[in-house]
Amino acid sequence: MSLDARTHESPVVTGVEDLVAWFRARERPREGWKVGLEHEKLMLRAGTLDPVPYEGPDGVGAVLRGFTRFGYEPFEEEGRIIASQNDGLTISIEPGGQLELSGRPFADVHVVAAELDRHIEKCAALARDLGVEFLAVGYRPWGTPATTPWMPKNRYKIMRPFLSARGRLAPDMMAMTASAQASFDFSGEKDLAEKLRVALAIQPAVTALYANSPIVQGREIGWKSYRTAVWEETDPARSGLLPFAFEPGFQAEPYRRYVEWALDVPMIFLRRAGAYRETGGRTFRRFLAEGLEGERATLSDWEDHLTTVFPEVRVKGVVEVRAADACSPAMAKALLAFWKGVLYDRQARAAAWESVEAFTIAERRAFMRTAGREALAGRAPDGRSIQEIARGLLDVAAGGLCRQRCCGERGEDERVWLAPLVERATSGRSPADEALEVFRAGPRALAEALRCA
Repeated sequence: MSLDARTHESPVVTGVEDLVAWFRARERPREGWKVGLEHEKLMLRAGTLDPVPYEGPDGVGAVLRGFTRFGYEPFEEEGRIIASQNDGLTISIEPGGQLELSGRPFADVHVVAAELDRHIEKCAALARDLGVEFLAVGYRPWGTPATTPWMPKNRYKIMRPFLSARGRLAPDMMAMTASAQASFDFSGEKDLAEKLRVALAIQPAVTALYANSPIVQGREIGWKSYRTAVWEETDPARSGLLPFAFEPGFQAEPYRRYVEWALDVPMIFLRRAGAYRETGGRTFRRFLAEGLEGERATLSDWEDHLTTVFPEVRVKGVVEVRAADACSPAMAKALLAFWKGVLYDRQARAAAWESVEAFTIAERRAFMRTAGREALAGRAPDGRSIQEIARGLLDVAAGGLCRQRCCGERGEDERVWLAPLVERATSGRSPADEALEVFRAGPRALAEALRCA
C-alpha cells in the first residue's frame, strides 16, 4: 500500500552510503519488535460475477467513503477518494479495485487478529448497504484486465504502461491479483540477513499452503496458485527470488547488497510538486549519478522506489513476506503466527533454513513453480513432498512461538492461530483444492465459498 503522501522536503542522497544508512536507521531492538498485516480482498457486485467500478453511489469510491461512518478520514487525490484512514489504519485500493487493509503493527498476533475481525465486520456492513461482496481469493476468477475497471489513482497511470511493457502478465498482476502480506522488524544486519534468507528459502511452502487462485476467466487453469504464474511474467528486474541472498558474503553486508540490487532496478516514476514524471526506465543508480531534468535524488525518491520493487520478500523499513494468495481471515491470522514463530526466534530460523538449505538457485525457482502449480501435492527438488516440508515448518513455527511466550488475555499462546495451517498440512489440501470442488458446482457457488464479507 502506498498513498504517496509527501508533506516535507527530503534530504538529497549524496551516495550509496546514505542509502545503506537509511536501512540502518530502521533497526528496532528486540524488545520493540512488532508484527503487521496487509489483507487484500476482491470485490464483486452482489449476486453476480461482475467487478465493481470506481464511480457511482455503490462503487469502489463509495465503499471507501463508507468507512467514514466508522470514524475514518478520506484521503483524496485530485478530488477522488483513494483511501480512508483512522489512527494508523489505512483502507486503500489496488489498480483493479482490490480493497486492502494496512493494519497497525502490534507486539502479538492476538491484537492484530482482533483488529482484522473488526475490519471484516465493517466490510460486511458496507457490503450489505452497497450491494457488493468481498472475496478472499488470489486471482479474480472471472473477467480479464481489459474488462476490469481500473482505479483512478495517479501512480497507476504511469505504472500500468510501464509494467505492461516489461511483462506479459503485468496487467494481470495489477488488476486481477490479491494477496496477504505480513511484516516484521529487524535489529541489525545479521538479524536482517537471517530473516531475509530464510524467508526467501521457505516461501514455496507458504505458497503451497496458501494456494488460492485456480480459476482464470471462468475455467480451471492448471495452477493451484495462478498468482504465482502471474508474478513469473511481471518485470523480472523487480520481482521474484533474490539470488544474492544465497551468495557467499551476503550475511556480512545485507543492507549494501539489497541497496546494490535495488539501485539497478529501473525506476517507474519520479514525483515532484504532486505530479508523476516518467523516468525513461533509467535505474536509480543512473538517477543518483546523473539526476533527471535537473532533479537530484532524495531519500523520499528512494522510499518511493522501494515501494515499486516486488521480490518475494521485500525490505523497506520492515521485512515484508509476500508469497501468500489472498485468504480468509482465519488463514491471514495463521500467516502472521507462522512467520512470527519462524522469524522472531533464532532457533526456529536455523531449523527452517536447515530444512531447505541444500537447494541451488535454479532448484529454488523450480520449487516455487511446483508449489504454484501443484501446491501441497507437489514435490521439492530433492524429492520430498511439499506437504512434508510444510508440516515440518509448522512444527518449527510452533516451537518458535512457544519460546516467545506471548499470551493473550485468556492465557492462550499464539500457537492457537496456527490451527488452520496445521489442518491443511495434515490433509494436504490447499484452499485451491476446495475452490476447485466448489467451482464444479457452479460459478456462484465458488463466489459464495470465497466470500469473506
